[in-house]
Amino acid sequence: MIIRTATATTAALLALVVTPVAAAEDTYANYADLAANETEGVDYRREVRTGDTDLVHIAIHGGGIERPTTELADAGAQAGGHGFGTFEGLKPSGNSVLHITSTNFDEPQIRELVAGSTYTVSWHGAAGDTATTYVGGLDTELRDAVRAELRAEGFDAPDTVPDGLAGESPDNIGNLNTRGKGVQLELTRAQRDALVQDGEPTAEFDDYIAAVERAVAGR
Repeated sequence: MIIRTATATTAALLALVVTPVAAAEDTYANYADLAANETEGVDYRREVRTGDTDLVHIAIHGGGIERPTTELADAGAQAGGHGFGTFEGLKPSGNSVLHITSTNFDEPQIRELVAGSTYTVSWHGAAGDTATTYVGGLDTELRDAVRAELRAEGFDAPDTVPDGLAGESPDNIGNLNTRGKGVQLELTRAQRDALVQDGEPTAEFDDYIAAVERAVAGR
């Protein structure tokens, strides 16, 4: 099942929720705030797809916000028949205004998808001129398995994760599944550029997705 639109009623109900404090770099404090100021289908798009397993891949900063996290999450989901959810920026430029930090991200369709899952892999983009993936999240067992498989495939996935990228807050969207713990992948700009060039996935893209799927298949 694919769900791409929300009703005005949903947006109105969300507006009644107590607004959290926005992250310093965020324009909008939460989804209701964003939806009241941006146009769905023009400025942003949402997609949710259920799968055949208890795991979902999500990219809440997809499209032009942190490319190509939507494509990576989608490929990861398809590799194992998992669920998939993304929030994508569609603006010609300036998509950073659509960024809602993971601890405040409350878009209802993706929240519902994650809440109904047992395992979650959340894809993000980080800065960096070296091809690296920082693997975080509260699901330490799956986190370590993903890290090991990426390394086995030849990708850099260090043990140490920079402050702000660890994904260890219990309020992080990736940790809001039934077990209260998920995995967060932070791919540097250089790593993402190596996976997709001129809008097309490279051979490394397939290797990367295969490594992640091996890890989640062993859960």
